[in-house]
Formats: sequence, C-alpha cells, structure tokens
Amino acid sequence: MKLSTRIRNTRLRAGLSQAELAERLGVSRTAVCNWESSKGRTQPSGERLAQIATLAGVSWDWLATGRGHATLSPENVPTAYAEFVEDPDERRLLEGFRASHEKVRMAMLAIADIQLPAHSGKR
Repeated sequence: MKLSTRIRNTRLRAGLSQAELAERLGVSRTAVCNWESSKGRTQPSGERLAQIATLAGVSWDWLATGRGHATLSPENVPTAYAEFVEDPDERRLLEGFRASHEKVRMAMLAIADIQLPAHSGKR
C-alpha cells in the first residue's frame, strides 16, 4: 500500500476531513490533498507523519513504512515515544496541546512558563 493511501485511510479511520486534518496539523488543505494524491509527488515530513499517527492512534512505523500493524498497542510503541502520563487532566492537556495550532501551542507554553519557578529557566 502506498504512503498516500495509508495517509488517506488513517485520516478516514480518525473520522477527519482533509480540512480538519489540515487545521489540526497547521497546514493547508492543499498539502493534505497532495499527500493523499495517487501521484505521490509530495510527502509529509517524518514529524508530520508522527503528528498524523498520534492524532489517529495508529503506529508511526506502519504509517511511514507500511510495515507492521496499523493498530497501536503497547507492544509496538517505540520506547522513545512511550509516555507514562497517568493523570487524566495531564493527559487531556497533552492531547489538547498536540491537537492545537501553533499559535495556541505558544499561548499554552506561555501560561506554563508563568507557573514555573524563576530559577528553572525559560525556553
């Protein structure tokens, strides 16, 4: 299966239109359309693929390469991407941050920075 088809299937599995996926990723709808094109002339970066996989709850390895299973399970999450967030509120904040547009992310980071002790250093 081509990358363009995996991206389209992943988006549909997540119940998102091209416009909705584009908005969540902070890209144009045209970019998403081009990624899903059968001609496959443009492809998203590895970082964008990771964002798509996270939004849709699929395996990054499968989305990027077609290998393995699309279904994300604790057994096939690379250790580097594993998260240990047990607090439901913290999980909601993390998911909201990941789904946000860049401007919203910057505002969220500004609020977080205000809460940090002065000696911890700013980003």
